[in-house]
Amino acid sequence: MSDKGKLEQDIIKNLKSVYDPEIPVDIYELGLIYEIQIDENDNVYVKMTLTSPACPVAGSLPGEVKQKVEAVHGVNEVFVDLVFEPPWDKDMMSEEAKFQLGFI
Repeated sequence: MSDKGKLEQDIIKNLKSVYDPEIPVDIYELGLIYEIQIDENDNVYVKMTLTSPACPVAGSLPGEVKQKVEAVHGVNEVFVDLVFEPPWDKDMMSEEAKFQLGFI
């Protein structure tokens, strides 16, 4: 695995410790993380969404994501982009999350 690959795996591991307060599944398995990009200087760009624009943690969740990614050894700067297109729906969840929530 390349350094970027390991860095991305470490980032994902940390993101799996962040939970949506209304759903007992981490935000990565929920499908709220749309994209993780790592540039040549180990700056990280995270494109994410929320289960709904009215989510009660809309103000705090992106900051928590930023802190979790910044905590990964080797990461330089972190940029979190909160988007609502495409809108999140339950089909974006991993099979593990769907199973955990009783959808399959």
